[in-house]
Amino acid sequence: MKISLFEKLGGFAQVRLIVSDFYDRLLDSEKLRPYFEEIDVRRLIDHQTKFVSALMGGPVSFSNEHLGRAHHHLGISPEEYAEMGEIFRETLEDHDLPDADVERLYAHILSLQEHVIGVAPSEAP
Repeated sequence: MKISLFEKLGGFAQVRLIVSDFYDRLLDSEKLRPYFEEIDVRRLIDHQTKFVSALMGGPVSFSNEHLGRAHHHLGISPEEYAEMGEIFRETLEDHDLPDADVERLYAHILSLQEHVIGVAPSEAP
C-alpha cells in the first residue's frame, strides 16, 4: 500500500507548519501582501492547510470551481500567481520535502492557474 506525502509528513499538524511559513512569506512580498490586508490570515491558514493537504494526498478534496469562486474576484495577475508559485516551491524546499515531491506539488499549483485567475499558463504574458 502506497503512503501519501500527507501521511509521510505526519498529517495536518506538519502541513499547517508549512502553510503557516508559506503565508509568512506571502505577507513579506510587497506584491502579494495587499491581497491579505482585509483577510483573517489565521482562518485562511486553516483553510489552506486543508487545501495543501489535499494536494499531498490527504483526506480532503477541492474542486476547480471552488478555486475559481474563491479567487476570480481578486484580479490576480499571471505575474503575481507566478510569484506565489515560486514562494510555495521555496517553502516546500526549505521544509526538506524530497525534490520530486516539491516539483510535483509546484507543477500542480501551476496547473491550477486558469481556475484561480482565469488565465491558462500558456496564455499568460
